Amino acid sequence: MRSSCEPALVEPAEAGNMTDCVVDTAREDPRHVSVSRKVADGSWRDVTAEELLADVTAVAKGLLAAGIAPGDRVGVMGRTSYEWTLVDVAVWFAGAVTVPVYETSSPEQVEWILSDSGCVACVVETTENAARVAAVRGRLPQLRDVWTLESGAVEELRTAGRDVDDEQVATSRRAAGPGDPMTIIYTSGTTGRPKGCVLTHANFLDLSRNALAAIPEVLARPGAATLLFIPLAHVFARFIQALCLVARVRMGHTADAKDLLTDLAGFRPTFILAVPRVFQKVYNGAEQRAAAGGKLRARIFEQAAATADAWSRSLDTGGPSLQLRLRHKVFDRLVYARLRALMGGRVEHAVSGGAPMGEHLAHFFRGAGLVVLEGYGLTETTAPLCVNRPSRLRIGTVGPPLPGNDVAIAEDGEILARGIALFREYRGRAQETQEAFRDGWFHTGDLGELDELGNLRITGRKKEIIVTANGKNVVPATLEDRLRAHPLISQAVVVGDQRHFVACLLTLDEEALPSWGANHGRPGLDLAGARGDRVVLAELQKAVDKANAAVSRAESIRRFRVLTDDFTVENGYLTPSQKVKRELVLRDFAAEVDAVYAP
Repeated sequence: MRSSCEPALVEPAEAGNMTDCVVDTAREDPRHVSVSRKVADGSWRDVTAEELLADVTAVAKGLLAAGIAPGDRVGVMGRTSYEWTLVDVAVWFAGAVTVPVYETSSPEQVEWILSDSGCVACVVETTENAARVAAVRGRLPQLRDVWTLESGAVEELRTAGRDVDDEQVATSRRAAGPGDPMTIIYTSGTTGRPKGCVLTHANFLDLSRNALAAIPEVLARPGAATLLFIPLAHVFARFIQALCLVARVRMGHTADAKDLLTDLAGFRPTFILAVPRVFQKVYNGAEQRAAAGGKLRARIFEQAAATADAWSRSLDTGGPSLQLRLRHKVFDRLVYARLRALMGGRVEHAVSGGAPMGEHLAHFFRGAGLVVLEGYGLTETTAPLCVNRPSRLRIGTVGPPLPGNDVAIAEDGEILARGIALFREYRGRAQETQEAFRDGWFHTGDLGELDELGNLRITGRKKEIIVTANGKNVVPATLEDRLRAHPLISQAVVVGDQRHFVACLLTLDEEALPSWGANHGRPGLDLAGARGDRVVLAELQKAVDKANAAVSRAESIRRFRVLTDDFTVENGYLTPSQKVKRELVLRDFAAEVDAVYAP
């Protein structure tokens, strides 16, 4: 069994919890800007460490006044915002456990999470969120209080807690030790009902401290700042929030993707976190804008992209030549600097997770001045189990384990993990917890391989392996990741289990269609027209042929079918972390799959 082990750089915490970093920062550096908060006029107001502590303490007092006791579970449902972070930390100060709920969750999902976790209270963002909780409240006898941020929940809690003294808060926040639960985060639920992963204060505290020690170029640089825009209900954003509190990195929040570029420009982060689809859309958008500007601009972007790729690859093979340096300097002024300016002008690093990132995309952004650090993890590993380092970047991998964690590859290719990142248990599921850990290793369900330097490469998902009628094993991710890189394609689901050949269901990116159509002689192109458009179908065939080049003929896609609608979180075919619910798609689109295989 091949393994990669990284000893801890910071010893595990023996006492205390995540609240200590908030208190310590306020005491040691009260004027440190912990958060920049967007206000009504669109500007950003700084919240210092002492102000954050005062806000958190006031809300925690309100929770205590409402009867929240150490160990109680409190749900938080809403979009990414300062208030989300404020309530989350206040729950810890009350000695309680936060249970995040995606604001897109259906009433049935809300009921399951609040019921299974045993939440006694819930803070929601909007009256619409509150209505979804109200719809199932009759089946939640343990749920006592629901506060709505839109209706003044923060001020309500502040007022309620005025008679609670500081000593009571101090006692409550010290109630939890390193091994006690800090949060229960429910898995995305691509199959079956979500399971509640119990993550401890030590999981976040120890992992954050070791991440800070391992990646000081990103986290310890002067003025380090990041803008959170993926849901705080997801473990990835939640870990970055904890990391910012531990590393004293300024953080901000934005809830609406439509405001992202404006908010990046106003906040000016030094690093960002996102899923690969975000980077792909940035690249595709830049390419389409260049194409719309005429042949000269399209040619400039094409040459700039090739130069960025060559520049990045040269850094791993002795450095750029004089000619490449000169070309890079020209395109930095014409193209790359403009891309960086769109993200605020100070971004140097990005952390990407959730799915594999294409090598071309990673090399392009690195060559353009944004080093993408691909990582890998699960809810069960408190997000980042592995991550690339700027000092030892290996594009095409997700890097080595973070210090304090070990990774191994089983005989069948499954990725195994152990260390400080691993969750405590699945809540109320002792048998499933026991089955997930064998011989001290957690079985991730993902497939991978380790290179000679101990970097992990993800190759697929164990449960998603397709076995054709000819007995050929096919890993869908290899093909799907390449297909999604095309600007026209939003999602791809490879099929072929017990069939005589491999095929694929495709959905189109509705946002990309108008600009792509205009640039390819198809003005006014929409979803309805695109499905049968010969130029679109020919372009999709090119994308399929390009993806097929990565696999053997027996694994290659022979036919594809374009679906009427895209997969989204709203229609239930994507998890909130943008993973396709494969089993649901195959069930609901069985007729489409059969049509692909029709004579």
